[in-house]
Amino acid sequence: MGLTKPKPYLSVAEYLAGERESPVRYEYVLGQVYAMAGASDRHNRIAGNLYTRFSLHLDGKRCEAFISDMKVRVAEDVFYYPDVVVACDPPGGDAYYRSQPVVIVEVLSPTTERIDRNEKLAAYRRVPTLREYVLLSQDGLAAEFHHRTVEGEWTSVRLDQPEEELPFASIGLTLTLADVYRNVRFPEIDAPATN
Repeated sequence: MGLTKPKPYLSVAEYLAGERESPVRYEYVLGQVYAMAGASDRHNRIAGNLYTRFSLHLDGKRCEAFISDMKVRVAEDVFYYPDVVVACDPPGGDAYYRSQPVVIVEVLSPTTERIDRNEKLAAYRRVPTLREYVLLSQDGLAAEFHHRTVEGEWTSVRLDQPEEELPFASIGLTLTLADVYRNVRFPEIDAPATN
């Protein structure tokens, strides 16, 4: 029986320095790095729709929207790359990550769904500034909307109708699922054969 070789431990400083030089993006969790995979066209369209809406809404305001290449520091030794993030960090901070997110969105894929629903959900809920965390299916019209109440408790609701709304109270913007999934094409299921 062979033993697996332990992965080398990287300090936060080593990780951040390496990320500036690397052509590949890596998430960082407790001294270990994990390469990020590419995304489908639906994944990109969904994330792009949200980023565009957030960015236009926030134009000229303190908070900023970012898409996929901006890291979020969720703990002293944990950095993730959300698909879309709205952060309200004060000016003059690090140019390569944000630490005060108010909205985080992850578009689910088969390779990331388990981590997004479990590990990241638990980590993100511990970020004091975060108000909304949204999980979006790339395979159909479906969202899980997690929201921190005024009392600090987390609630969640599932949405699957085009007219249902995602109320991003932290930034004063409400979007429908139709807005989020604009121009996203899903494969036909059980489509009749044509001759």
